[in-house]
Amino acid sequence: MSLFDKTTSALQTSIGMRQVRQNITSSNIANAETPGYHAKKVDFEEALARAIDLDGLRGMSTSNPEHFSVGAKTAKVRPDIYENPEGAINNDGNSVDLEKEMSSLAENAIMYKAALQLINKKMAALKYAASEGR
Repeated sequence: MSLFDKTTSALQTSIGMRQVRQNITSSNIANAETPGYHAKKVDFEEALARAIDLDGLRGMSTSNPEHFSVGAKTAKVRPDIYENPEGAINNDGNSVDLEKEMSSLAENAIMYKAALQLINKKMAALKYAASEGR
């Protein structure tokens, strides 16, 4: 039995992916004036949803060792990082939209802080349970 539940694991994974998104977005902003630079984009929401299994497939089990296992518990979430196909290319070959990148950076920071606050609340609840249960 694990001390941390599925929600804590999902929040931990989300924080890691938010850090990746922060790095990619910061790189895009830093290269906004670099000729020929193509903006990168990070998508991890679908991979995260698969990892935490919103559809309930992890609840399935096998009755025979020869059956395929469903929903491995050690699934690693990897973000998809690719060149942003939505970006318009400037005369110098650069595809960074500075306003969109700044907006993305702000949104990502808010989501990162929210995930941290949720983890802090879960840890505070565990601490309370441990200290009151003497």
